[in-house]
Amino acid sequence: MEEPAAATAARSRFVVWLHGLGDSGRANEPVAGYAFAGARWAFPTAPTAPVTCNRGARMPSWFDIHDTPITSKSVRGEEDLLRSVQGVHAMIDREISAGTSPEDVFVFGLSQGGALSIASVLLYPKTLGGCAVFSGFLPFASSFRSRVTAEAKKTPVLWIHGRADFLVPIEAGQDGTKFLRGLGMSCEFKVYDELGHELAPYELEYCERWAGKGSSEQGRKGVDRGVSRSNYSCCGFSIFSR
Repeated sequence: MEEPAAATAARSRFVVWLHGLGDSGRANEPVAGYAFAGARWAFPTAPTAPVTCNRGARMPSWFDIHDTPITSKSVRGEEDLLRSVQGVHAMIDREISAGTSPEDVFVFGLSQGGALSIASVLLYPKTLGGCAVFSGFLPFASSFRSRVTAEAKKTPVLWIHGRADFLVPIEAGQDGTKFLRGLGMSCEFKVYDELGHELAPYELEYCERWAGKGSSEQGRKGVDRGVSRSNYSCCGFSIFSR
């Protein structure tokens, strides 16, 4: 008996999840229980490094963060960012070499991990299935525009942000979306009014629905306020910082 096409498609997906500052891949593994059933997930952990905004304390970090709150005017140091991008690309390359289609590869991330996810997708030489940025920001200056590959511009992006986020204010999400749309990319910006700097199950559930849409529907939608966070409980696996 043949399995439904939807089940086959779900199992063929490969999702890279990039955690936030000070966290770990293993601690984020419960994320896989909220969406994309049957998909294969990868949860890498960032290298330990001193972080300027935390007075030089060493912790898992994809790249240095100089100050908070993080805005479009924050200092951008791209050297360690690009090293982390290479690591993400290596994971994607191995998966594609093993037979996974690029259109079945998704890169998602929260906060600092969301920043790394969009940087990784923009510099990848192939069009991927999608990128989702949760409470993230652009970790590079406007000069980064010239490095974005033509194929990468075809990768659809979902950007989810909370209006109650004071660590990475919603303006950072608005600026990021504006940058991506300026490149001609398909980018949906979804806002939850009561969401802070955290991850909730309904965000992942919405992301799954978004990924299941056709590319024609993943267009330049306006802000969707979505549902109030008060109707849901936050994930039990952590409230992520930075």
